[in-house]
Amino acid sequence: MTSPYESQQDITHFINGAPQAATSGRSQAVYNPTTGAVARQVQLASIEDVNAAVASAKAAFPAWGDAPPLRRARVMFKFLELLNLNKDSIAAMITAEHGKVFTDAQGEVARGIDIVEFACGAPQLLKGDFTDQVSTGMDNWTLRQPLGVVAGVTPFNFPFMVPMWMVPMAIATGNAFILKPSERDPSVSLFVADLLAQAGLPKGIFTVLQGDKLAVDGLLNHPDVKALSFVGSTPIAQYIYETGARNGKRVQALGGAKNHMVVMPDANIEQAVDGLIGAAYGSAGERCMAISVAVLVGDVADKIIPKLAERARTLKIKNGMELDAEMGPIVTREARDRIENYIGTGVEEGATLVVDGRGHKVKGYENGFFTGGTLFDHVTPSMRIYKEEIFGPVLSCVRVKDFAEAVDLVNEHEFGNGVACYTSDGNVAREFSRRIQVGMVGINVPIPVPMAWHGFGGWKKSLFGDMHAYGEEGVRFYTKQKSIMQRWPASIGKGAEFAMPQSK
Repeated sequence: MTSPYESQQDITHFINGAPQAATSGRSQAVYNPTTGAVARQVQLASIEDVNAAVASAKAAFPAWGDAPPLRRARVMFKFLELLNLNKDSIAAMITAEHGKVFTDAQGEVARGIDIVEFACGAPQLLKGDFTDQVSTGMDNWTLRQPLGVVAGVTPFNFPFMVPMWMVPMAIATGNAFILKPSERDPSVSLFVADLLAQAGLPKGIFTVLQGDKLAVDGLLNHPDVKALSFVGSTPIAQYIYETGARNGKRVQALGGAKNHMVVMPDANIEQAVDGLIGAAYGSAGERCMAISVAVLVGDVADKIIPKLAERARTLKIKNGMELDAEMGPIVTREARDRIENYIGTGVEEGATLVVDGRGHKVKGYENGFFTGGTLFDHVTPSMRIYKEEIFGPVLSCVRVKDFAEAVDLVNEHEFGNGVACYTSDGNVAREFSRRIQVGMVGINVPIPVPMAWHGFGGWKKSLFGDMHAYGEEGVRFYTKQKSIMQRWPASIGKGAEFAMPQSK
């Protein structure tokens, strides 16, 4: 197994092809959530750093945007090769700063690599349309051109995969990209920058800007940043969408979630339990696609709750670098305390606390940010633990009488990110898929994250903007269409034309 990541070096920016210290004099601690100790410091950007990052990207863009797509794709192919050679080192970095177990981090890296592989096909994806003889002697075609300097603001829970939703497609389509990663687990961003440089990416085309709200606002308000992608909580997603749109930018802002799994009476109970346990407690529930609500239809609750309770009580919670670990720590002490406060709120609201994960300690790591798996039964839609995104290993079970009530329950929630239904009835599955008001749907699949060529995105307050992440939606987001109508002198008639061109 790869050795744990134990660097104590400060995390800096990466601007114009090289590490660059922040000019602000500000920094923030980066913790090892397993031990609870400060591991390193991340330097935080000033407005001067933001301006320097954008200026470097703007200067580098014209040559890269004009480069043949095949040349850009060759850089992506080399980057893909380097990622495959270093994938376990990246996973160890993720475990060290996020806390998720190493095997889960390996899965995150693999899904990010999928998108890099998809981006290698950019020459095909950038092909336009052509119509010969759209009018007498006139042809019409479309092409897609890069936007210029674009930026991404990414969350702590997937410090590699979510940037890969953005970076490969933005760069392969000819843009210069500025990444503002989470300040909680920023080491992966510099490692990615180094690999892209090794792959032959010109200086300034990929920039890493470490920072907090000041850096984000600087990017949102900078006139030379043409588009911004974001993944995080709904209040921040809405703020970024509104601010970016007000400044004339193209924005995709993916927000929060409250993902439900509907379990029908005819479902395979063991499979449903496996799905719920993995989707609710994997990555300590710190996933935007985690299942946080089990909707139990008819008499299935009495069959499934005891099995869920047994599994939740026996989760293997330990240092994520141990290969048999099923759940690691929470990313920060503050996040753990917030999760445990929600559990107290659920008790106060009258939900039945079946398994209480609060106060969990791991031997040898007593100062780590651990909590156990928590299970509630008899949760109702009026409770905060049902309505709000907890972002932790807390599973709320809601009992409903039939399929129609289950569908209405899901559709009435303000979030519409992901949903699943476990059933052995094909008609139920079809009706569920068609009627549910959610962007990503799984049938007997607990976490329906689309593959690289399909694109990721929710509905309602889970997505602000018109386009989903990656896939062909990513190509559209990071490019603008140009329509060209052309004819040559031999085909031009006599005199001025005052009417709209028509097909004749």
